[in-house]
Amino acid sequence: MLRAAAFTGIAAVHAAIAAPPLSLDALMDMLRREKPATVRFNETRQMALLDRPLESSGELTFTPPDRLEKRTTSPGSERLVVEGDTLVMERAGRKQTASLRQWPQVAAMLEGIRATLAGDGPRLQQVYRVTLDGDAGAWRLVLVPRDAEVAKMVARVTLGGVQGSVRRVEVDQPDGDRSLMQIAPAGR
Repeated sequence: MLRAAAFTGIAAVHAAIAAPPLSLDALMDMLRREKPATVRFNETRQMALLDRPLESSGELTFTPPDRLEKRTTSPGSERLVVEGDTLVMERAGRKQTASLRQWPQVAAMLEGIRATLAGDGPRLQQVYRVTLDGDAGAWRLVLVPRDAEVAKMVARVTLGGVQGSVRRVEVDQPDGDRSLMQIAPAGR
């Protein structure tokens, strides 16, 4: 039993040594090659104004280069579509359309997510200071806004994933509010 545990420990160390760190260019290339797909999400938002976190779930679809659709199915029905500079929100039978230019902080947060999903490193680095940790088997991308006005609303966006798939998105605000979105392929 001890030998098996020792072998497992040695194998884990060997695997960690064998896996080279992931470069931003290599990650962007993997993300760029990922085929458009619909995935499931579960999101938890923690806000100081609320006694308990808000939880929601639904589906996300990203179509390169910049169309992101979020369909919330629980606890209620809501649809949010961002394409180019246009934001469309549908809730309770009402549809609202707006330009992202009206909300530069929201635009910057969405741009970080869309640029990551599109594998567009230069665009990502225009808006954020970028830090990458890990390897292709488990990576973490930390985005800190370059613009001081954006930084008043978004302290950082942290994305994590495996290969060319994003599996989690965390958004931390300077006031301590945060959201965590966990993502899985649609069939799970």
